[in-house]
Amino acid sequence: MIRHRPYLLNTILLLGAFIFSVALGAVFIPPETVIRILASRLAWLHVNPDWPASFSAIILAVRLPHTVLVVLTGAALGSSGAAYQGLFRNPLADPYLIGVASGAGLGAVFSMALNWPTNLLGFYLVPAGAFVGAILTVVLVYNLARVDGLVPLTTLILAGVAIGAFASALTSFLMLRTELQLHRAISFLLGGSPIAGWEPVIAALPYMLAGMGLLSVSGHMLNVLQFGEEEARQMGLNVDRAKVFIIVVASLTTAVAVAFSGVIGFVGLIVPHVIRIVWGPDYRRLIPLSILAGGSALLLADMLARILMAPSTLPVGIVTAMAGAPFFLWILRRAKREVFW
Repeated sequence: MIRHRPYLLNTILLLGAFIFSVALGAVFIPPETVIRILASRLAWLHVNPDWPASFSAIILAVRLPHTVLVVLTGAALGSSGAAYQGLFRNPLADPYLIGVASGAGLGAVFSMALNWPTNLLGFYLVPAGAFVGAILTVVLVYNLARVDGLVPLTTLILAGVAIGAFASALTSFLMLRTELQLHRAISFLLGGSPIAGWEPVIAALPYMLAGMGLLSVSGHMLNVLQFGEEEARQMGLNVDRAKVFIIVVASLTTAVAVAFSGVIGFVGLIVPHVIRIVWGPDYRRLIPLSILAGGSALLLADMLARILMAPSTLPVGIVTAMAGAPFFLWILRRAKREVFW
């Protein structure tokens, strides 16, 4: 029972945040009504529909898909962040360390600059452009970092920082030089989903679930990598294959999350770090718990984004940055103090 307590507590927190997120909005719907409306969709349960018909429409067509997408995005970023921190053996690593976010932002803004029609197909080209930009960035960074067939982590980070800065500069150039809907572009770069409804959830769900599942089973590899590459090789781990696997899966998972939810920082940094402090460094448990906690954390940030400037909504990336920047500085100070002593 004690061994399963972390999963139980994080699941309860996620479910509670989920219900309150669906309840929150311009029209507040009591949480118990939300639960009954969701339960009414289950064929084996009979629930008397004594609520206004508009409540069902609001929840099922608007709030529920938004909330599910937020959960998936937070879970994807949390698991990717845990994997990157384990791979680089650095608590300051996050999913955007090798330029994934910058590449995705460039791809999205480039798609917007082409002035596609504002129908569903045109909107889908924005996440498609973001995904392609993220993947091309990862491929470019990985190839630049290769040295004699190997990929040293230090070289990978340096290549990621350089390519990320170049992609950010190109993004700014496009925003200044093209007839672009600046509000739409800035909203995406600050964590705004380009598409509403169930379509992005259906499109992203299989890829996010596959990515998080593969990262969850990589816990043993990440545990072995904590001893260093030479020790890991002596313990029988194919280090180069393990690094490629983790980089590809974590980057693809992050790319899908960014493509459909915009650029959201600090979730992949904060969540795994907190889980590591509270529940320990075993990656076989750290990654699944980061999936649960990542969904909860982004839901809480999303609810704050809807409350702070109601009836307007802040891009959720602003909220995560406001919370994440001080936390990052605290981690940095803590790391410096440990090194000094």
